[in-house]
Amino acid sequence: MNYRIIDKESYYRSGVFRHFSEDCKCSLSMTARVDVTELAAFSRATGTKFHLDFLYLLAKALNSREDYRMGYLWQTGELICYDVIHPTQYVFHEDTETCTPVYSTYCEDYERFYADALRDLEAAKQTREYLLDEAGHPNWFDASYIPWLSYDALHLELPDGYLYFAPIVNWGRYREENGRLVLPLTVRLNHAVADGYLAARVFRLLEEEIRAFVGGGPGKSAEG
Repeated sequence: MNYRIIDKESYYRSGVFRHFSEDCKCSLSMTARVDVTELAAFSRATGTKFHLDFLYLLAKALNSREDYRMGYLWQTGELICYDVIHPTQYVFHEDTETCTPVYSTYCEDYERFYADALRDLEAAKQTREYLLDEAGHPNWFDASYIPWLSYDALHLELPDGYLYFAPIVNWGRYREENGRLVLPLTVRLNHAVADGYLAARVFRLLEEEIRAFVGGGPGKSAEG
């Protein structure tokens, strides 16, 4: 785990950061639909799991900008930026109707990421424990697939004043609309390090990564 400390005075969002970390601590969430028609076709053609393909591209999009890799060290009050953030996915157990968190490591190499993430999922199926370890995984972001519903809105709340800067991302089942497959995606960010533009930018970056991926395999990271 590597990171650099951000100088709060020279930070390009210093005024916004100060306001939303001291005066008005809050977060924001945004839900919109993402076109996954070509990605779903890729997954069917290759026999891969769609949600893992989507997870890879989501992690790649979030890692392409420092804004989504921010962290806060409450022990020292330092604002930091991680070199890389990794996804926490989940396994749902049908028999107990509970979930187990799965810590997977992001790697830009698609085949390596996919193989490792799939192995992580299979291992997690052997336990029914929650096994959440945020302290031991500070640069992991929450990435939860909700396959039972193609929802229209979702909101996740954290305690008031909790300076949790990692993205929290949820997505639901895709459905057909006007001949295209679209899925609902919800992005939650802390307002101290992000605003509406940065939340909306996640969707654009993800769409760019999907186009590059299905257009000839994993492409160059999108610039934001």
